Amino acid sequence: MNAIRNLIGKKWSSDVRLDGKTAIVTGANTGIGKETARDLAKRGARVILACRDVRKAKEAAREIAEDSGSAGVVPCKLDLADTKSICEFAEHIFNTEKAVHFLINNAGVAICPYSTTADGYETQFGVNHLGHFFLTFLLMDMLKQSAPSRVINLSSFVHSMGRIDFEDLNSERSYHPVKAYVQSKLANVLFTRELARRLEGTGVSVYAVDPGAVHTEMIRHMKSSLQILVNAFSFLIKTPVEGAFTTLYCTLTPDLESGGYYSECAPAKCSRAASDDLAARRLWAVSCHLLGIRWR
Repeated sequence: MNAIRNLIGKKWSSDVRLDGKTAIVTGANTGIGKETARDLAKRGARVILACRDVRKAKEAAREIAEDSGSAGVVPCKLDLADTKSICEFAEHIFNTEKAVHFLINNAGVAICPYSTTADGYETQFGVNHLGHFFLTFLLMDMLKQSAPSRVINLSSFVHSMGRIDFEDLNSERSYHPVKAYVQSKLANVLFTRELARRLEGTGVSVYAVDPGAVHTEMIRHMKSSLQILVNAFSFLIKTPVEGAFTTLYCTLTPDLESGGYYSECAPAKCSRAASDDLAARRLWAVSCHLLGIRWR
């Protein structure tokens, strides 16, 4: 069993320092996001924990600050299910930060019962894709001004099981929690692909990351039978520290191809649907329409 476990989660390390750099990590109060923030803080970065639950964000910030010895770990309110909150967060960043070098779009919801965001979007599509799409849009000028800078979008290997249902993006005709989740993860890869194309020559690079199968709070909505299965095969599932490796790899490794999909700290092949440039451009246009923005 240990031999099998050693094959899961490629070991990776780097001695790169980030003194003078600023990173935003969404969903950084727990799981992969928290471990990503912890690592960046240890490297000297100023790290903004962008979280829906401010109390939990403050607790995580205190823990990370004590562990890293950094005075630059800042909790901040961000609810990706509410465009008003996203606007308020972006305004706060513009008013308080001189630069943003890394935007790590880590937060997400998975396989949850049907619900909608404050703006009426199906929650998984609304949070996992639209929320981060809008946040990136609002922070793009600062990212360009801070170049070289990077955007990291967390997707999942399950994107390969998905398709973008342009006729029912909001799951109004029918809803299946797994179908909605994999669609949102596919959207993350398509967003990365199109954003990278549009940012050529700007100094802003974009990467889609598959962290692998990681034991985090995201499984809380699974049915008990699925949770039992997950627990039974726990030796195959990564810890949050291991799950953060590929995010950190894409954050710190020089000369990576922008727009690429990465898994196990290496370039990986995404699905045919995730390589569809026409779908990526259509999703971009639809996302702008839904959010009421113009992003060229």
